[in-house]
Amino acid sequence: MPLKRIGEFGFIKKISRGCLIRPDSIIKAIGDDAAAFTTDPARVSLITTDLLVERIHFLRNAISGFDLGYKSLAVNLSDIAAMGGTARESFVSIAIPEDCPLDYLEAIYDGMKDLATKFEVNILGGDTTGSKVDLIINVVVHGTIAREEMLCRDAARPGDIIFSTGYLGDSKAGLHLILNNIPADSAEWRNLLRAHLLPVPQLAQGRFLAQRSAVKAAIDTSDGLSSDLGHIAEESGVGAVLYADKIPVSGDLKEFCQQFNFDPVEYALSGGEDYTLLCTVSPAEAEVIAADFQKKFKRPLFRIGEITAGKEMNIIFPDGSSSPIASSGWNHFKDE
Repeated sequence: MPLKRIGEFGFIKKISRGCLIRPDSIIKAIGDDAAAFTTDPARVSLITTDLLVERIHFLRNAISGFDLGYKSLAVNLSDIAAMGGTARESFVSIAIPEDCPLDYLEAIYDGMKDLATKFEVNILGGDTTGSKVDLIINVVVHGTIAREEMLCRDAARPGDIIFSTGYLGDSKAGLHLILNNIPADSAEWRNLLRAHLLPVPQLAQGRFLAQRSAVKAAIDTSDGLSSDLGHIAEESGVGAVLYADKIPVSGDLKEFCQQFNFDPVEYALSGGEDYTLLCTVSPAEAEVIAADFQKKFKRPLFRIGEITAGKEMNIIFPDGSSSPIASSGWNHFKDE
């Protein structure tokens, strides 16, 4: 069977069978934003890793070394944020082709160090090796959280309100600018480019959500709203409904879509790499938590839909019509 027939997530399901040899102290194995295990009765260790491969995840001639290093660490910190944890230590492994200059490599680590300093994350080591063709970066991040606070994908319940901590679709627009060699010659275009190249891990927002028992499930939007909400629905055994006019779309993305004749809602659903957080909240506490979030972060917690008892995922448009939500975000190996 060709790999593309089952796609990335089908492949992960297949290889996860038989991996948990010693289940003692393991809370979450393969299948969430980070693995979780206990070394202390009151605390949980979180471990996440992400691999970035040239020509798959980035184009070296289209991203500075600083931005590449920053983003390599940011995507891992976002996984810790999705679980509600505090990021602590990191390890960096890198495979270097002969044509990669030293100043570019130094800039990669400058970008990592800049972001690590902002979130008080140590870079403790890793590995270096050569590569025949492409630059490859792998980052591992360790974090911690109190066991009773940990957020996972499998805790959503029917009736929960679905929230997003930020705008969706901006990163996909920034990628479009890069791939089509469109110069970022306006403030709007520069904002979209920055959203793709320099995402801000929402660790503070993740801690805020984790400290509220009414927040049930969470995930970061690395693969796209449709795919990531689908992960919550699948793991929790529920469905969902989204409201098209409630999905948070920035003014920059609206301007972009108007100029290039794209649908901003489709961009929000299918984009990926926004690294905002999706969460589900018990309806009785939803308004209070949204108000507290607004007060603390000076920005909305966007209410975008509800969790349903069925397994279907649908989107409702302003005219009252609806359609099924297809998982249209990023998926390695998937047959088109």
